Amino acid sequence: MTQQPHSPAPQLHAALKGAAATYSRPMEKIVALLEADATPSAPALILRPWGPADAADLVELYRDDALGRWTSSSVNDEASAAHWIHEQQRGWATGDRFGFAVVESQTACADGRLTGHVVLKNSIPGTSSAEVGYWTAAHARGRGVAPRALQALTDWAFTAFPGNGLTRLELVHQVDNTASCRVAQKSRNALTTVLPSAPPIYPLSGHLHVRTRDL
Repeated sequence: MTQQPHSPAPQLHAALKGAAATYSRPMEKIVALLEADATPSAPALILRPWGPADAADLVELYRDDALGRWTSSSVNDEASAAHWIHEQQRGWATGDRFGFAVVESQTACADGRLTGHVVLKNSIPGTSSAEVGYWTAAHARGRGVAPRALQALTDWAFTAFPGNGLTRLELVHQVDNTASCRVAQKSRNALTTVLPSAPPIYPLSGHLHVRTRDL
């Protein structure tokens, strides 16, 4: 579930100009942009832009019923996966959506598979807020993937835009998505209000969580 949040300041676009330019290069030349530390029971995470080579794996991840329930995207074959990835690329090019594939670092116990997705979105010039979102692959749940990836995304966003730049991140989920609520709370996104339902698009009410930059 989403809402029309406030939007980040123009500084957001200037600060991410270099990242967007990097994304225009061939995907195999892209290096990891962000990293989240390992835990005693799980390897470190690498956050990088999505690329065409991820399409087949994305289709497999979307065979998960829970992922289909809680996300608004429809990915059921390589063509729809390629379209979804193209939309992530378009977001980087236009500067209004910055999606990252979350991948576990390769270790003796992990094969570097895709484990999730985090995104900074609705970045329209004019205000100092944006929205974040995330999902975790079924095979990776229980490893703290979403909280760690969301924290890495948050730290990056707030560090990249000091001064009067990005100061507020909003996170919205459907009220009965208790797993998403736990992730928000673990990542210091405070529950601030309950949003009313708006059928048919949003049949149930939602939680609005907010994280502000420490000044």
